[in-house]
Amino acid sequence: MDTRHPRAKSDINITPLIDIVLVLLIVFIVMVPGLAKSLQVSVPRTICLPPGKDDEIKVVLTLDREGKLFLQQEEVAVAGLWERLVPVVMLQPLGMRKIFLKVDGDQSQEAAVRILDQIRVASDKAEAATKAKPGFDKESGGPIKVAITLLKDPASAG
Repeated sequence: MDTRHPRAKSDINITPLIDIVLVLLIVFIVMVPGLAKSLQVSVPRTICLPPGKDDEIKVVLTLDREGKLFLQQEEVAVAGLWERLVPVVMLQPLGMRKIFLKVDGDQSQEAAVRILDQIRVASDKAEAATKAKPGFDKESGGPIKVAITLLKDPASAG
């Protein structure tokens, strides 16, 4: 035996391996109870309409030159408009509630703002009524979106 050149030690040191395994075991013991807890999740509902049925859910308000307000083809008063809009809007799919407001260009902005105020009240009431319905899991259906367009006079368009 030559004492000048020491031989390499061929034993495997398993102490670091045991340390790593014990740390992983502790981590899993701590994490497993946290993984068992679950949160209550409300999945949004969608309503699929057959083709050609979206014409039935369009709500159109028209303020004409004389200051008359029409819901679809029926004349309505501005004062109680929100009461008429709530049941109509609740027929629309959740998250897709919208009203098309057509205003004659000769009408004042004040008249349009009064109508928009009524639509806002209808939106709040429709959301509250939807949340109160059983089976909707406190889902409100979303606010009413309003698209405003100006009516053009056919005589001046030519």
